[in-house]
This record gives sequence, C-alpha cells and structure tokens, in this order.
Amino acid sequence: MASSSGNSSTPTQNSGSEGDLQVLMDQRKRKRMQSNRESARRSRMRKQKHLDDLMGQVTQLSKDNNQILTSINITNQHLMNVEAENSILRAQVAELSQRLESLNGILNFINTTSSVGGVYGTHQNTTAAAAASADSFINPLDLLYHNQPIMASATDMFHY
Repeated sequence: MASSSGNSSTPTQNSGSEGDLQVLMDQRKRKRMQSNRESARRSRMRKQKHLDDLMGQVTQLSKDNNQILTSINITNQHLMNVEAENSILRAQVAELSQRLESLNGILNFINTTSSVGGVYGTHQNTTAAAAASADSFINPLDLLYHNQPIMASATDMFHY
C-alpha cells in the first residue's frame, strides 16, 4: 500500500505541475497578447503621426505653389506691359526717324536750291527759287504726309 500511496502522490504532483504550467503559459500568452496590442497601438499612432505630417507638408507645399503661381502671373503681366511699352517706343522711334529723314530732305533741298540760285542767277532768282520751294512744302497733301504722328497705345498692340 505504501507503494500505491507513493504512486498516487506522483500523478497528483504531475497534475498540479501541469496545472501550474498551464497557468504560467496562459499568463505568458496574455502578456504576449497585451504586448502585441500595445505594439500595434504604437504602430497605429506612428502611422497616424506620419500621415498628419505628410498632410501638413501637402498643405504647406500647396500654399507655396499658389504663391509661386501668383508671382509668375504678376511677372507675366509686367512682361506684357513692358512689351507693350516697348512696341510703343519702337513706333515712336520709327516716326521720329521718318521725321528726321524728311527734315534732312528739306534741308538738302533748300541747300541745293539756294546754291543753284546763287551760282546761276541773281538775288531775284534765289528769292524766287526759295519761294517756289516754300510753296512746295506748304502743299496740304505734303503736310498730311510729313506731319501726321503715328499714334499707338498698349491696348491696340496685342490682338491675338
């Protein structure tokens, strides 16, 4: 009987040890599950923070992009204004060049007429030639051609 009581105590100890082992394994499993939950929560928080940071970057870059586009539009408007003014100035240069050429032609004509009159005739011939040249320049058709300014404005320059 003593041997049976010894045998009976060993399975009891084994079942007690197995129960303790099972409790220990359950505790470890719960700790692992809790640790995994906490790790997953931290991972979700990191992902959310990263997403928030990226959204902040998108907002800032959009603002910067809008400022750059506004600056480009303003610069393009200034460019168009300068080009329009430049076109007006070119037209004025062309007009003034034409007037200068016309005045030089008048001076050459007067110089040629007075030198021809002085060489070939008397003072009366020179006076008559000068009067004839003055009459040719008072012709209304000549005045319209020589003295009409070329008018240009920025609004008329760019019609696309």
